[in-house]
Amino acid sequence: MTPELSQTLADAGLDPQHVDNLVRAALTEDGEVDVTSMPIFAPDDTAAGDLRAREHGVVAGIPVASVVFDVLDIAYETKVQDGDRVVPGQVLISVSGPTRAVLRAERTALNLLTHLSGIATATRQWMDAMSGTKAKVRDTRKTLPGLRVLQKYAVQCGGGVNHRMGLYDAALIKDNHVAAAGSVTKAYEAIRAVYPSLHIQVECDTLAQVEEAVAVGAKSILLDNMTDDEMVEAVRLVAGRAELEASGGLNLERARDVAVTGVDYLAVGALTHSARVFDIGLDFT
Repeated sequence: MTPELSQTLADAGLDPQHVDNLVRAALTEDGEVDVTSMPIFAPDDTAAGDLRAREHGVVAGIPVASVVFDVLDIAYETKVQDGDRVVPGQVLISVSGPTRAVLRAERTALNLLTHLSGIATATRQWMDAMSGTKAKVRDTRKTLPGLRVLQKYAVQCGGGVNHRMGLYDAALIKDNHVAAAGSVTKAYEAIRAVYPSLHIQVECDTLAQVEEAVAVGAKSILLDNMTDDEMVEAVRLVAGRAELEASGGLNLERARDVAVTGVDYLAVGALTHSARVFDIGLDFT
């Protein structure tokens, strides 16, 4: 990988080695021989093409797709940056090199770019729906194995906010933790005794649990499957003593109604587990 590309990935908060490993693993899935392209094109045949957007949206994964071309020694030139809004027909990346190599790179590059851009586009739709409120959309751990870092990066590209990366960097006390521990207070105090400075979020199903969570010192509360009226009341009860995140049963049509209740975040697992791919194609020139 070129130093410039490595730095671009690092500046985006991505580990260059992790991305390189992922790309190489994806390319390996296609096998050693392209039985379609090999008989048609000679080793010294060359081709050039453009990766173009085929719909309106937000792009994410430009440097990730660039790694595919870099690994296969294909010349490329990026035309947009991650987070940019793009329109149908807009060129995202131009490529040139051996025809066999370009065709080998095509699907892997598009798989990554269309998936990440789909997440970024969906995230931007949520943020646009809540425009004018303080609320932000936040992702979850409902991600594809091996792609969590990239998926959460795509959420950032769309203007969203990342929740915890894993089980190691923040605690989330859920209903099963409370049931097994006996109460919100017991679960919270057990974690705080071991991790005095760890960020702890408490999932609450009822307003009574919200009051208990605030009383024990929780600074982050997840309002699980509450009605809009219950969330308004939770905001009143908490009175700024903790950040509040709505979760459960959320959809884009309801986003603004939830945002205006005064919560700080909307937790949307669908950003990563159900995002529709963004339509991008590689057209030879």
